[in-house]
Amino acid sequence: MTVSGIVTAVVVGLIVGALGRLVVPGKQNIPIWLTMAIGVVAALLGTIFARAAGIETSGFSLLTLLIQIGLAALGVAVVAGTAGRRRAPRVR
Repeated sequence: MTVSGIVTAVVVGLIVGALGRLVVPGKQNIPIWLTMAIGVVAALLGTIFARAAGIETSGFSLLTLLIQIGLAALGVAVVAGTAGRRRAPRVR
C-alpha cells in the first residue's frame, strides 16, 4: 500500500465514522476523535469483509461503502452504549 493509499483510507474512514454516527439514533456521549477512529477501523474492516465476500473493492463500490457505514454505526452504538454507562453522577 502506498502513502497516498493510506491517506485515502484515513480520509474515507473519517467520513465513514461521521456517517456512522449520523445513522445511530439519539445522542452519543463519545468524543468526535473516537467516532473518527471507529470510522477508520470500520473502513478497513469493511474493505476486508467486502473482499472476502467477493466484492470488487478497487475504485468506488457503493456496496463496500454501505458495509463500512454499517460497521461504523455498529461500532459507535456499542462504544456509546458502554461509555455512557461508565459515567457515574457526582454526589454533592
